[in-house]
Parts: sequence; C-alpha cells; structure tokens
Amino acid sequence: MFRKSSGGGPALSPADFAAIATLAHSHAGIVLGPEKAASVAVRLSARLRARGCEVFADYVALIRTDSEERALAIETLADTGTAFFRDDGHFRHVAEHLRPAILDRVARGDRVRLWSAGCATGEEAYSLALALLGPASADARAILDGDVLILATDLSRQALDAARRGLYPAAANIPPPLRAAWTAAVPAGIEIREAVRNLIRFRQLNLLNAWPVSGLFDAILCRNVMPDFDEPTRHRLIGRLADQIVPGGHLYIGVDEPLASPAADRFAPAGQGIFRKRA
Repeated sequence: MFRKSSGGGPALSPADFAAIATLAHSHAGIVLGPEKAASVAVRLSARLRARGCEVFADYVALIRTDSEERALAIETLADTGTAFFRDDGHFRHVAEHLRPAILDRVARGDRVRLWSAGCATGEEAYSLALALLGPASADARAILDGDVLILATDLSRQALDAARRGLYPAAANIPPPLRAAWTAAVPAGIEIREAVRNLIRFRQLNLLNAWPVSGLFDAILCRNVMPDFDEPTRHRLIGRLADQIVPGGHLYIGVDEPLASPAADRFAPAGQGIFRKRA
C-alpha cells in the first residue's frame, strides 16, 4: 500500500524532497525551497501512480536514471500559471510602440521576429499576436502577409500541446475588438483563429540549454520565469537574452522583477518590466 501524506498522497520525506530539488536545479535551473515540499508532493503524486511507484524514494531512484521520466517530472513542477493579457501594460506598449515600428519594417519587406520565452499554455504568445495585429484592418493583413513570426517556447510539452490547439474556456481578458476579430466561439469556450495560430511557432525548449534559433529578435518576453531560478542562472539568462535582441529592441520581464544582472547596463528602462536594448 502507498504510504499517505496528510494530503492523501504518498509521503515526501525531507531526503526525497532534497533529491528532487537537486535534480530540478541541475537540469532546469529551478529553485525549490523547503516551502515548496507540499506542492511538489501534490504535483508529482500522479507521476508516481503512472509509473507504479508506491513511495517517493522509488520515484527518485527512477528519475535519477530515466531521462524521459525526469523531464516529465520537471515539466510537472514548472509553473505554467498564465492568463490572456496578463500585466496588460506590456501589451499596450506593444500596440502603441512596437506595432507602428513593425508596420514600417513590414512595408519595407523586412524580417520581424518576436519570442515568448516561457509561453506556458499559449495565452502570452496569443496576447502578443493580438496586440501586434490590432483589430482586423489593412495593417493587420500586412502583418499576416509579411515576414513576421512569433517563436513561443516552454519547458512543458503538455502546456505546448494545449497552446497549439488554441482552445480556451474563457476570453474575459481579451479586449472585445480583438476577441471579435481573432477568436471564434466554440462549445467549450473560444478558439484562436487559424490566421493568428499561423503567426506562432510553438517549440519545446529548456532555457538553460542551447537555443536553436537563428537571427535576432525585435522583442523578447521572458515574464515571470526568472523567479524560479537562482541568481547566477538569472544573470546568465539575462545576458543571453540581451545577445538575442536587436539594438533598439525590447525585453519584457515580470512587472515585479528587477533586471538584476551585469547585462542590465545594456538596456534602458522603457516602462514597468520593459527594457529597450541600447544601440
């Protein structure tokens, strides 16, 4: 029989929690403090059942040697909380500042690339696309027909599968003109229209590993991702993000996150959680 925790699942000992935390940090840079132990136990209990492990010690032994299951465990622990137009000031900035500049570049036939790094189930990437398109218009058609692409990456393959489907139970945070133009009502809620989905390429990516990307980005959103990392990892990540942004391009991070890194002087503040790369 399973040994039960007070929450009804197998008990997670301090030693097993420490082992899981070490694996999450070494393979994904995720920091799990002791206060996360109960959450870890709840999130991983389904994986124990799926693999027939009666106790966490058996599951820890498994993920130490089984790289596929280890990846599934880390994906399960990754925070995928998100919403449409979360921190909407960022998307106002996209609409008011990035969109006019991008329309000028599209008119010249230029290549435009944006990146939602840590896109979870897709709401951020779709919000970025809708803010860029605006209501249905000739300008929106120019963007759809131009060399414009949004890369959207996440650690979790399950979250990415949901993002690709573009089906959501509600659209309360999407501004009505954008909702009318770019979503369709379905029995379960809304569906993002195909034209918008075609702007986005969803890919699985661990931000700590090599980035198989070519060229630079006009803007990168890496919001509410870095609090999961320790300070050295955040410093390295911000430096790598800076390397991937064109001069004059923008980096968006969580509104409560400081841009604390030796690379911070490569940016100028442009709003709350918004930074413009210096030329």
